[in-house]
Amino acid sequence: MKRDITSALVAEHVLIKRMLALIERFAPLTESGEFSNWQFYLEGADFIRQYADRFHHAKEEDVLFEALIENGMPRENSPVAAMLMEHDLGRAYVRSFAEAAAEAAAGGKAERQVIAESALAYAALLREHIAKEDDILYPLAERVIPESMRDAIIAGYARAIRAVDGDFEARYERIVAGYEALG
Repeated sequence: MKRDITSALVAEHVLIKRMLALIERFAPLTESGEFSNWQFYLEGADFIRQYADRFHHAKEEDVLFEALIENGMPRENSPVAAMLMEHDLGRAYVRSFAEAAAEAAAGGKAERQVIAESALAYAALLREHIAKEDDILYPLAERVIPESMRDAIIAGYARAIRAVDGDFEARYERIVAGYEALG
């Protein structure tokens, strides 16, 4: 029986999807002028950059995707290439709404439409992206990556976990839960 190499990534998607639900809830209210909590967008950008990108995407990009390539998947014109392109596009959307929210938080012009559109574009992209990973790419990885490569993948994930402080995951869980409690 092969050791599982994707369930930890699927589990991390759960917290990311909870943040996406918050973005989907608050962005339309921001655009209409009913929600002006710029700190939510700044903390949301931090969550995405640190938890989703630095922590989660690093496991994918530096460990799982590299293992797929090492196992024969092309680096270009492949599911891995598509996932990397979507990671980069997501980073651009986050940069857009984070910059606009920082400007508003500093007392500048509140570009509600930019914040809302960029945040919602990010959420839509990531929802579709996560579905492709959970439903297609991860099951493929489980089928094709041989047992002989799995220790290195698991060790790579462990390195990513050691690279963050002990409270890292709990801190981002608290941030998401705090905004979920806003009713």
